[in-house]
Amino acid sequence: MGEPRRALLAFVVFAIFCGFSGRVEAQDKGERQIRVAAAADLQPVMPALAAGFERKTGVKLVMSFGSSSTLAEQIINGAPFDVFLGADFIFPEKVVAAGLAASTAPVRYAKGSLVLFARKDSPLQPLHMEELTDPRVTRVAVADQFHAPFGRAAYAAMDKLKLTGPVGGKLVVAENVAQTAQYVASGNAQMGFISLTLARSPAMAAVGTYVLVPAVYPEIVQYGVAMKKSAHPEEAKQFLDWLLSSEVQAHLPEFGLEPVR
Repeated sequence: MGEPRRALLAFVVFAIFCGFSGRVEAQDKGERQIRVAAAADLQPVMPALAAGFERKTGVKLVMSFGSSSTLAEQIINGAPFDVFLGADFIFPEKVVAAGLAASTAPVRYAKGSLVLFARKDSPLQPLHMEELTDPRVTRVAVADQFHAPFGRAAYAAMDKLKLTGPVGGKLVVAENVAQTAQYVASGNAQMGFISLTLARSPAMAAVGTYVLVPAVYPEIVQYGVAMKKSAHPEEAKQFLDWLLSSEVQAHLPEFGLEPVR
């Protein structure tokens, strides 16, 4: 089975499991809802999660995506989110340190993986890590290492693999990992370091292929926090608890995430 069909099947299986309704944002202002700020690598995952949580609890999720750094800054500056799902520990911990979290420490909910992605019509197919140093490669997309955990992982991997020198001059820096994926999918970069979640999404699997980056970078353990001043504190905590439930954790690998339980 090809990658696009496999990615689509994974989405359908999980969507059926969750009772996917096709909506993420609440339409009726009278409905119970929580606002979730989620790291950009979660864009392909959250629609099914939102539908599953709504089916189980009746609570809708209103999603906002961005780099972990940007979302943490928005929260610290007063953005009224109920839950923050970061792509690492550092930025959720900043929210905790600012006294804005309902807990004393962020909660682990998943692990991410880094991949190298290229379009199917690239002359560099079949894709290998060695292609990064091919003289035909002039633009390699990567997320900002100071704002995005997957960008930080990519820079760490290049350093460990002694690619910083050969590849450094080719880098095109994006704000977050989702924008990095857009750069490669659109052809504005010939390759890019993105998350496995994005690479396995139906849209990306339809246009390109990926190889796993050797795990020489620090683990991308993803953490979340509920907000102390949430308008719906019980629902926010309930959502984090649900993410850690066996019914959700068991399905995370289908979307490119590793479970933590």
